[in-house]
Amino acid sequence: MFAAAIFDMDGLLIDSERPIMAAWIEAARTLDIELSHAQYLQCVGLAMAESKQILAALLGGAAAYQHAATQVTAALQLQRADGDLRPLFPIKPGAAELLTALRGRGTRCAVASSSSSGQIQACLGSLDVLHHFEAFAGGDEVARAKPDPALYLLAAERLGVEPADCVAFEDSENGAKAALAAGLRVVIVPDLKHPPEPIIGQAFHVLDSLHDAMAHVPLWFPTPAQERA
Repeated sequence: MFAAAIFDMDGLLIDSERPIMAAWIEAARTLDIELSHAQYLQCVGLAMAESKQILAALLGGAAAYQHAATQVTAALQLQRADGDLRPLFPIKPGAAELLTALRGRGTRCAVASSSSSGQIQACLGSLDVLHHFEAFAGGDEVARAKPDPALYLLAAERLGVEPADCVAFEDSENGAKAALAAGLRVVIVPDLKHPPEPIIGQAFHVLDSLHDAMAHVPLWFPTPAQERA
């Protein structure tokens, strides 16, 4: 059914949203501000500029935001340093198994992430799954972030596959909107913040985890031999 799979990264392939949220909440406390989970979730799935604007408003201005951002960066670096060779962000359940299964079937895979190209390479390289992907599209390579379709169009172009022949795996509302606008079918695997019902209703499928995708692999991703039959 699909010739290729294009994956979001943060909150989908890697469990990055939780440690980042925890770091921001702790940084807010150093400013004597109680940043709630619900308040922080307003930023999930947004482009960096939009997230910065929301957090600055919640924290009391640009100076407070910059103070907190410095604290967050330091906290995450400490986690990396204390990680005893473990990656900063762990891989999500089922991700490695799904990527291995797709590779075994000859399914072409790419990443379309709002993170920079360098961050994509570093994160996925640290988890030993980088070799499963043929193409990457990072947020630093396009003029407009998700929900604009540019990232997914770029990833499909680099794979040499028509968007209509690709399925996107996404966790966020803006990511799903971007993939749909690019002409892909979308499998939604919600993370911290569930997309609203109108977006869920447009999804090709909704899963609890990437592990659950394994049952659908034979139908969604036929092998070359099956396509010739």
